Amino acid sequence: MTAPVHPCELSLEEGIYAVKLARKAIKEKIVNDIIITLPPDAPSIFRRPGMVFTTIETYLGESRTELRGCIGFLAPIYSLGEAIIRSAVEAAINDPRFPSMTSEELDHVVIEVTVLSKPVPFDVKDRRELPKHIIIGKYGLMVEKTWFRGTLLPMVPVEYCWDEETFLAETCIKASLEPDCWLDNSTMVYYYEGRAFKELKPNGEIIERDLNREYLELCKKHLSTRR
Repeated sequence: MTAPVHPCELSLEEGIYAVKLARKAIKEKIVNDIIITLPPDAPSIFRRPGMVFTTIETYLGESRTELRGCIGFLAPIYSLGEAIIRSAVEAAINDPRFPSMTSEELDHVVIEVTVLSKPVPFDVKDRRELPKHIIIGKYGLMVEKTWFRGTLLPMVPVEYCWDEETFLAETCIKASLEPDCWLDNSTMVYYYEGRAFKELKPNGEIIERDLNREYLELCKKHLSTRR
């Protein structure tokens, strides 16, 4: 069995390709009602199993954005390329929080693709020690209890300047569980790594986000207060 793509395997060029593929998938679905397939000349890494989230944001100018849709896959059920195409289309037209995107929006949104590693359960004997094992800016979290499940991507605590305990609590809330669900041994808590590639402007330059740097710069006041 072919191993799933780990985000550390991607080059910047392949990250740029991923974002362009996501935008093309969205455009073809919205404009022509076509679900594209992975081009024959796509880099070979996109044919291996992979996990990904596609995020669409409305561009408000001067680097300000507003969430427009975000859907993805936390299991390697598709090739990385197909997962990008499917998650992009789903984020554009089937995120239940928003109406379907229109063709008029295409030039007013920025696309972000986050390639993920397979979720791994934390191995800690004392649940109170969990926050010490979390690296903000590197890990995303997923919690699972019976039929409840929720996940938050690595950039979420960065954008809200959360500390590790808040990140855990918010992930529990995302799963419709109590904020302290992570302290319960019957709740499974997983972590995964992610690399995010994003347009700076609609149809513009694509970069890899440095989430650690963003966290230090955006959350400097919060971090100094905690110390």
